[in-house]
Amino acid sequence: MINVSKLKRGIVIDHIRAGQGYKIFQQLGLDKLEDVVVLMRNVESGKLGRKDLIKIETDLALNFDVLGLIDPNVTITYVEDGERVQKVKLSPPQEVRGILACKNPRCVTNQERIENVAFRLVNPETNEYACEYCDARTRL
Repeated sequence: MINVSKLKRGIVIDHIRAGQGYKIFQQLGLDKLEDVVVLMRNVESGKLGRKDLIKIETDLALNFDVLGLIDPNVTITYVEDGERVQKVKLSPPQEVRGILACKNPRCVTNQERIENVAFRLVNPETNEYACEYCDARTRL
């Protein structure tokens, strides 16, 4: 097993479904950070069997909506001076703007330039969202 040192200050994104860590890494733009970022894949987990894990050694404002869309079971832990100071359990956001695109080719949002289209959660089990203009369902 590979050992990764304890964070002094930063963020741990834990309980990511196995295989989803890289998707989160990309969506959050972590490849553009100058700070230390560790993506661990297929780590053994008592709860999940296998999971992915991301450690970020920096102060970073995370877009919880993106994380909740990709994997609503993710846990975010903030670390200061090597100690956990806050733990946040995510759930799917009820509404998202500017993240999803409508999959309906006839939707007005695909014909005209409409920014920040809202999508509302219609099925939390499948993480499906409906377009505010045409009600077409989509997922990230």
